[in-house]
Amino acid sequence: MKQIAVKNLHPGMIFSEPVYIEGNNILVPAGVEIRKKDIDRLNSWGVESVETEGDAVSIAAGQKKEKAAAGADPAAPETAKKAPGTAEPREAAPAPESPVKGKASAKKAPSSALSLTEVQENKGAYRSYMDLIERLDAVFNNIMGGVSVEIRSIDSITSRLLQAVRDERDSIIGYILGGEVTGHEMAKSSVNAAILSALIAIELKIPNHKIMQIITGALLHDVGMFRLPREITDKRGGLSDAELQRMQAHPLYAYKIVSKTLLYPEEVGHVVLQHHERWDGEGYPRRLAGTDIDLGARIVSVADAFEAMVSQKSYRNSMVGYQAMKNLLSDNSRRFDPDVLKAFIQTMGIYPIGSIILLNNGALARVIEVHGDAPLRPKIRILADEFGKVYKQDEGDIIDLLTEKSLFIAKALDPRELAKKNAG
Repeated sequence: MKQIAVKNLHPGMIFSEPVYIEGNNILVPAGVEIRKKDIDRLNSWGVESVETEGDAVSIAAGQKKEKAAAGADPAAPETAKKAPGTAEPREAAPAPESPVKGKASAKKAPSSALSLTEVQENKGAYRSYMDLIERLDAVFNNIMGGVSVEIRSIDSITSRLLQAVRDERDSIIGYILGGEVTGHEMAKSSVNAAILSALIAIELKIPNHKIMQIITGALLHDVGMFRLPREITDKRGGLSDAELQRMQAHPLYAYKIVSKTLLYPEEVGHVVLQHHERWDGEGYPRRLAGTDIDLGARIVSVADAFEAMVSQKSYRNSMVGYQAMKNLLSDNSRRFDPDVLKAFIQTMGIYPIGSIILLNNGALARVIEVHGDAPLRPKIRILADEFGKVYKQDEGDIIDLLTEKSLFIAKALDPRELAKKNAG
């Protein structure tokens, strides 16, 4: 990361990579102009430098004229366009947030505030979520065992999942990030990817029958892995070239299962076949690029990547939802369709529902609702206030950061780490 002094920032500057405050909180995404009020906020917070892995690639024309008139040199070479990979207008970019000044001690939260399973296991949404996983796991076991599978059983899962997303959206998202559900890992991962794909498709206003096809493709996108030897799928170290080549054939195996065995239409087959293609043409198996890639596959690609980052795996730790979102924001049109990625951020927020966050006053809270037009200002429920008082799951105050301007999110916290501390 390069350190850039705030005094060297100028309104209108554009960088080729995202710019961060203290390496954790995003100031502006790649290709988005820095505004005067962004710099004013940094100065008011006492921030002396920001970080980026990129370079200053442009400065707005109006600002260049002002600087030239003042006799100052622009901080970057003039370009007629924004940074490569830019897809979002300035108003869609998240506003900067303040880092914590000094050390704000996290309050000890009760286990009931951190465990969705403990609190909500008897609720309909949780039961629906677990039922989807268990049903899909049964389908996967049949596919692995060579047992005939009736597509009606898969279609039933698809219908139930879409209904659950429409009826219990916030709770369902929370279960993906909560990490309390263990077992049935392949089925859980596929259900999570399908839920996220449904959210994106709904945000993009895709017709209902197309959403159903996308969900089905998301549920089945990795069934080709069942045709690979365990020594490859279970390997924790790096793959050899030959092993990698076989691994990259799994979309072809999945396509054959979905289209030739289960007899789903090509619209579903394209989702599973192309979900590892990349927007820049560097994916597999056919190196398709841009809109040549099926829209459903582009949607599942984003959903699958986010799910992989936030899910606990045997070979690595999961990532906090905010960090996963930050990684997606840094894509710069390499792997993902910018419009699909924008829709995902609008529906999920920079701090997804279920995220545990630390406020600037030292209080702990959980994100319970997001605002698509203000992704850094979600609605939250207090878990432990600034005075150290802890609340049960549904008893803390609800605060809308969109209207409560004096509060802002200082950082995202890992709920598993908080649970460990509380248990200790």
